[in-house]
Amino acid sequence: MLKSAFVLIQRDLRLALRHGMDSLMAVVFFVLAVVLFPFGVGPEPDMLTRIAPGVIWVAALLASMLALERLFQTDYEDGSLELLSLAPVPMEAVVLAKVIAHWLTTGLPLIAAAPLLAIFLNMEERGFLALIGALALGTPLLSLIGAVGAALILGSRRGGVLLSLLVLPLFIPVLIFGVAAVDAAAFGFAVRPHLLMLGGLLLGALVLTPWAAAAALRQAVE
Repeated sequence: MLKSAFVLIQRDLRLALRHGMDSLMAVVFFVLAVVLFPFGVGPEPDMLTRIAPGVIWVAALLASMLALERLFQTDYEDGSLELLSLAPVPMEAVVLAKVIAHWLTTGLPLIAAAPLLAIFLNMEERGFLALIGALALGTPLLSLIGAVGAALILGSRRGGVLLSLLVLPLFIPVLIFGVAAVDAAAFGFAVRPHLLMLGGLLLGALVLTPWAAAAALRQAVE
């Protein structure tokens, strides 16, 4: 099963690299969204320092959603999803493989770009490690939650709008604890409780979301 899941990850990574616009658009959107904030709120360093964690996290959250709609859509349209449902590999493993590929092509580049944008927003240096740690825990969580929404909207019209309505409320706890971790580090408070909460949410999502997304995919292919 692990070998089959690894093959699926390789396949999705090759497809993402071949049609790399979705991943590139996510990173470009992330950068542009953060860069635009100083033009809207003003260039005062103190103001930017205060809002930097929230701006980066909101931009990362929205950027991660850009490629979610097509997480299963392409396989659904070309019939690959039906073949995968008939394969000996559990559908839960298929969901996890596609989530890992989505995170590698979307979440990981966002983490890499975040420190540079934090410097641009004059964020406290003490918050850099907390920002990277929180994003490392939070972005996989966003991908896992988004996979459930992406599976539920298969075959529906205006899927992008519906996906946003489904997953954005579920993203709020990730946003709260992610921003709180960075703020705590910047002001010299304990970061560990917030990271532990993100880790707990991630473990819970690893257990629950593949099962939920797999059930939705089976319903879509029937």
